[in-house]
Amino acid sequence: MNKPQRAPSFCSGCPHNRSTRVPAGSRALAGIGCHTMAMLADPLTTTTVSHMGAEGVMWLGQQPFTSEPHVFANLGDGTFSHSGFLAVRQAIAAGVPMTYKILYNGFVSMTGGQSVETGLSPLQILAGLAAEGVKKMAVVTDEVEKYQGMALPAGVQVYDRSELEAVQLEFRQYPNVSVILYDQPCATERRRLRKRGKWADPNRRSFINPAVCEGCGDCGKVSNCMSIEPLETELGRKRRINQSSCNKDFTCTEGFCPSFVSVEGAVLKKRASGQSPERAATGTTLAWQGDVPEPQWPVLTQTHSVLIAGIGGTGVVTIGQTLAMAAHLDGFFSSNLDVTGLAQKYGAVHSHVRWAPQPQMLHATRIAAGEAQSLIGCDLLVACSDDSLAAIEPAHGAAVVCSDLIPTAAFARNPDWSVNTAQLMDELRARVGERLLLLEGQRLAQELMGDPIAANMFMLGAAWQLGQIPLSYAAIERAIELNGVAIAMNKEAFLWGRRAAVDLPQVERLAKARSPAKVLQFVPRKNKSAQEIMAHRQQHLQEYGKPALQTRYLALLERVRLAEQAVSDQGRLTAAVAHNYHRVLAVKDEWEVARLYAHPDFQRALEEQFESGFRLQFYLGSGPFARRNTTTGAVQKSAVGAWMMQVFKTLAKLRGLRGTWLDPFRWSAERALEQRLLQQYEQDIERILAELHAGNLDLAVQIATLPESVRGYGHVKERQAEQADEARRQKWLLWSVAQEPTSSPTPQAQKRA
Repeated sequence: MNKPQRAPSFCSGCPHNRSTRVPAGSRALAGIGCHTMAMLADPLTTTTVSHMGAEGVMWLGQQPFTSEPHVFANLGDGTFSHSGFLAVRQAIAAGVPMTYKILYNGFVSMTGGQSVETGLSPLQILAGLAAEGVKKMAVVTDEVEKYQGMALPAGVQVYDRSELEAVQLEFRQYPNVSVILYDQPCATERRRLRKRGKWADPNRRSFINPAVCEGCGDCGKVSNCMSIEPLETELGRKRRINQSSCNKDFTCTEGFCPSFVSVEGAVLKKRASGQSPERAATGTTLAWQGDVPEPQWPVLTQTHSVLIAGIGGTGVVTIGQTLAMAAHLDGFFSSNLDVTGLAQKYGAVHSHVRWAPQPQMLHATRIAAGEAQSLIGCDLLVACSDDSLAAIEPAHGAAVVCSDLIPTAAFARNPDWSVNTAQLMDELRARVGERLLLLEGQRLAQELMGDPIAANMFMLGAAWQLGQIPLSYAAIERAIELNGVAIAMNKEAFLWGRRAAVDLPQVERLAKARSPAKVLQFVPRKNKSAQEIMAHRQQHLQEYGKPALQTRYLALLERVRLAEQAVSDQGRLTAAVAHNYHRVLAVKDEWEVARLYAHPDFQRALEEQFESGFRLQFYLGSGPFARRNTTTGAVQKSAVGAWMMQVFKTLAKLRGLRGTWLDPFRWSAERALEQRLLQQYEQDIERILAELHAGNLDLAVQIATLPESVRGYGHVKERQAEQADEARRQKWLLWSVAQEPTSSPTPQAQKRA
């Protein structure tokens, strides 16, 4: 089985997500530290990492022997202060054409967020480089205003971070060493300081209207943000923002899509915090029925080993430390090994915890194959990795695993990313058998405590209740207190985990009572019958506002249904056409976007997540709101105030003008593309109906599904339509071969395709 890997990734809102990118045709040399993860994100454009203090120096040896005119080199401010300055000095002495991109984020982020030892300011760095002879430099930042009035070295200009590509295009033409100082604080450290009240916290949040979202993935492409998560809906995969992990970078709003909304004055809805588990359990809406007995286990005489598997940055290490401290408090000798490395940045993390009555029993800190009596899987993918499964004791090992599917970094680059969760769970069952408990820990933690970060402690509580953690309840409670962070929430999460192990149905009922609003999850889309799809799309076409489309839709679907029945009873072709014909008929033009924003569902979705009193700002790139970057030529969106909601409501009422001579949008290039795609799809289905037989049914379904890959708005949709056109051409060539299996496609067949 080719298992999905949870590779390390930049944090949500990390400046590296933008600063490490280079224009098309360029490449960058990786720097040490977090910069190395740029090679994982895009190994074709970021290559070759060096040791600290030699960033970019390999170019000095390569440059005389290649026709490549220029490279970028990434370098962090911590590394620059340590020894990276020497690498820049050597490049200056060599006089090679290269641009150092120095990320000034204010912290040594990878190793714990320490302050940079020299404490050099951006001005001091630029002044030092100017003194060394660098004559071309620029500052790119998310806070342009803080450079106003600053006496920068001669010729240094300050740009907003949105201009980075334009600046790089200019600098790569310079024939000597140049420097771009990218100034944006570390997202994780900024988040920590915000929680402590030591950093300004923007009073706004980003929100995606799932009805408007097309699932094209452009927001993930521009931001590479882990807080953008998939959301499966009746109409296909959309996007949502995980507000718990979002670091308020707002780069995602630059994706060319009108579904993004800035919610000003946003306060997330959460139940009252700080109440004890006992009070929560006896309140009006929550009344736990029955006792939760403490588990019984024999006196520990041998080493007990627990492997905790999860995602870096979510508290996996905290669980390991809690167990090690609890073992110490119970009078045992304990050891704790955290295997993190780069994985502390959203990658796979394992915490090896062992305790025993005598110190000599702890012969090794790392749990070897077959030694773990218990696996606490805080993430399904990491729990199902070969390392995790191999560690479980074959005869008696047990596991408690969080079954929620949390996307990996690959989702930001592949909008169609998916995982066969059923297969992973089957592999767990094959290893552990009846000693396995699967819990949707993320969802239950969100519903019960208002924050999915409590899921890890929830899983620990379940494992303890099942007798997999032979430590006293008092010791674990005291260890939670000694940790000193979110004590009340962690105690409550532990208790709810215990309850879930005893009576999961009751926990589910109480969770719904505490959190009546639906918690959106990423779950694989359920296959629906053609009849179910048709019924839903027919209703949607009625709301779309063009009655003739419904008649047109049903007429073609009936012909497809009859044609497929003649060769198969599977209904796959009918279902494919039912979904995709609706896509090309009910396009999301300006009229439809306005209707979806004016629909009450949008306001309800906002009110489910945020307290009242917020204001909205929209990001639009159509018609008068489209603007073009003068350097790169890229079409960009404009921010539009809350008054746009009244425009949406007016357009929604006037959508009957769609396609008439009073329609101001009918002559746009996007409308012309949509008309071409509709006509092309109807022609494809007509040809399928004329030539369908049992032997080409699979290929017919593939052709009928092609519109699903054409998503997005504007130039994003145009690009995907071009890719779909090439796929369509290849499918029809295969169709011609299938029709005449003994001969190659004729010139006439190729022309027809």
